[in-house]
Amino acid sequence: MARSPVLARWPRLADVLCGLAIGLGQAPLGLWPLALLGLAGLLARLDRSSGWRAGAWTAWRTGAAYFALTLHWIVEPFLVDVARHGWMAPFALVLMAGGLALFWAAAGALAGGLRPGLSRGLGFALALMSAEMLRSYVFTGFPWALIGTIWIDTHAAQTAAFWGLHGLGLATLCILVLARAQPLGRGLATGAAGLALLTGLGMLRPDPPAIPPDAPVLRLVQPNAAQHLKWDPGMIPIFYARLLDLTARPAPGAPPALVIWPETAIAYRLENAGPLLSQIAETAGDAPVVLGAVRGTPAGATNALAVLDATGIPAQIYDKAHLVPFGEYVPFGDLAARLGIRGLAVAEGGGFLAGPGPQVLDFGPLGRALPLICYEAIFPNFGRARLAEADWMLQITNDAWFGQFAGPQQHLVLARFRAIERGMPLVRAANTGISTVVDATGALTDALPLGVAGTLDAALPPALATPPYARLGDLPLLIAMIVSLVGLMTRSRARAH
Repeated sequence: MARSPVLARWPRLADVLCGLAIGLGQAPLGLWPLALLGLAGLLARLDRSSGWRAGAWTAWRTGAAYFALTLHWIVEPFLVDVARHGWMAPFALVLMAGGLALFWAAAGALAGGLRPGLSRGLGFALALMSAEMLRSYVFTGFPWALIGTIWIDTHAAQTAAFWGLHGLGLATLCILVLARAQPLGRGLATGAAGLALLTGLGMLRPDPPAIPPDAPVLRLVQPNAAQHLKWDPGMIPIFYARLLDLTARPAPGAPPALVIWPETAIAYRLENAGPLLSQIAETAGDAPVVLGAVRGTPAGATNALAVLDATGIPAQIYDKAHLVPFGEYVPFGDLAARLGIRGLAVAEGGGFLAGPGPQVLDFGPLGRALPLICYEAIFPNFGRARLAEADWMLQITNDAWFGQFAGPQQHLVLARFRAIERGMPLVRAANTGISTVVDATGALTDALPLGVAGTLDAALPPALATPPYARLGDLPLLIAMIVSLVGLMTRSRARAH
């Protein structure tokens, strides 16, 4: 096959263009055909690289461009308080993109040591997905911008119920590798057949049962409190009044059985907000209220979710267990504070304390819910041990930190994949959006868009049977990938001798 002029004259530019193309497949654009072209270009570049060093640099450049485009929203939290944190914004983007690209570089280096062609392509696919799984867990984990998420609005996304997002990403790469290993016409046919098979497997998954006409109704309240104004003393009572007004709106149908406010909905410590909590409960009538607030404990503050009873007393409390590094806490916080580095979400140097772990909340006729606060919904493994006790998932979040474009939409995509992987609905109340009810196939039954204040009254969809991935997690796939990769490397070295 002739080498293209771009690859021949500007190979480094070609790497960057491949990374940008892959990034365009992620939300909010969702241009997955361009992502497939970018991945195919990366495979072609790796196949032409000479040795592990060239493979590492090729994959790193592609990965850095991909993460820089996909995660450009990472600068948004630093711009909320520009005077205090603005100087960190460019460093955050560069370090995030370059650091995450190191996982791709490791996979490229390993592939560069294999024989060109099918062995190198499959080796890279296995190594990259193993590295992506690693970054989903190490250093508290960051499973954002995974390749498999490009499929969210297609039938292929449903296969995540069988093998998770890493399995979906591996299947995508393997289809491209097999297609590239053949002449152009046959390769296109192989690629089309592979994508058709992936789609067909997803279509085998059943739709959730219909929602009964008399199903209880949930009310999601979205106040749209901009982050730079949220803690302004002059705006705090305005946002609180807005929350009350939205809660008190007459229901178009049956009255809500549960009212849900977003993360840190009130700007007062939970333990000091007794009169307000009573007022909130009175406004909601007979419906209990879920809300987010900072909670003080003898050991320190937590990011909490509270369930208020009819008198305003927090009958159930969940403290967020998986905190955001450098957002909700700073490692070695006291030392970092002396250097002028503080968590974005709190003033204290050390930040929030982590809660004891996942738990399940009992909502009586509405069933039992696994609570997730913001970032916790991006982790496929979070709360998996408690899934058998839950009927649905409840996420409260404040995506105002992420701006009004890519960040909130990518966050929602990850929450939708949790519904697919677990076969259970997810209810999501977000401060500035997107507040929505997600059924067990990841589809939105209804939603409030970004940047508006309003309420959403919706019934809770039923669950599906527990999928294989919810029971098994990533371990079987990880073992299979490592065994396959070791076998491939052994075979390649044997042929070399």
